[in-house]
Amino acid sequence: MTTLPSRAGTKGVPRAARERQVLAAATEEFGRHGYEATTVAAIAARVGVTKPLLHQYFGSKQDLYLACLNPVGDGLLDAIRAAMAEHASGAPPTSLRVLHALFTALDGQREAWFVLYDATLPSDSDAARRAAYYRGAIDDLAAIGTADLLHAAGSSDPLDADALKYAWRGLCTALVRWWVHHPDQSPEAMTQRCARLFAAGRTLLAAGDENA
Repeated sequence: MTTLPSRAGTKGVPRAARERQVLAAATEEFGRHGYEATTVAAIAARVGVTKPLLHQYFGSKQDLYLACLNPVGDGLLDAIRAAMAEHASGAPPTSLRVLHALFTALDGQREAWFVLYDATLPSDSDAARRAAYYRGAIDDLAAIGTADLLHAAGSSDPLDADALKYAWRGLCTALVRWWVHHPDQSPEAMTQRCARLFAAGRTLLAAGDENA
């Protein structure tokens, strides 16, 4: 008689629930410390299971990283696309809609952003290629969102578009990094803060033009 795979987890925790715990802990560890410095043993210790059990559930360290990366990347892309598609009357500017979508998608797992932007991934690995795919897709959406700004400024220089793409990525990363250190800040509070910062930036630029 064939024995069906056990659905039981450890210490009375159902396997599905234990897997969610592992993924949450692994996402935080990879995001905080980077792929290279993160060990499966450290993740197992955080969850209270053994290292062999993690390998049984998820396979190799790279497999575990991919199990963390894919839902994060898919969730961010879906959230950004939905924000960019919103055209309701009186809606905030695209930049603020995208930032609000980003903060909302990351709420509860803020370090997940840095799982995508991990410089310690082994080169020419499945993990590096998958992370590069998500980064490229987010950059492509950023390029679409900033095209109107460049057009309004009278720029058709592809290097301007490339520079703006890097600037936007850096801004998002800096904001998320600040947010990680201020856990009391909600996605709504962060979006309102960004609106104030953008307004202050416009005021500074306008003052510079007047003094030129």
